Amino acid sequence: MPALVILITITLSFYVYYKVKYVRTKKPAERKWISSKSSIALGLFVALFGVNQLFLNGNTTTYIIAGIFILLGAFSIFAGFKAYNYYLPIAANEAKE
Repeated sequence: MPALVILITITLSFYVYYKVKYVRTKKPAERKWISSKSSIALGLFVALFGVNQLFLNGNTTTYIIAGIFILLGAFSIFAGFKAYNYYLPIAANEAKE
């Protein structure tokens, strides 16, 4: 599926972008906020990679590994989203100071 390959490439690009931004920033709350965004992007990458594997092969092993990737990606997205919502107001207050 070409659409999935494009989405996988985009999410990987966002992950790299946020990691570079994480290294360049100095404020601690902003670093954690950016790290949570990179966690969301990495989770999307892993989950989309798992979905893509479902379309490539028809083995039982492929389905099991793809399911593991999808679950790991979903957990990473969920944890990143919770961290994003937690650190957003803290980073906003830090930016005002």
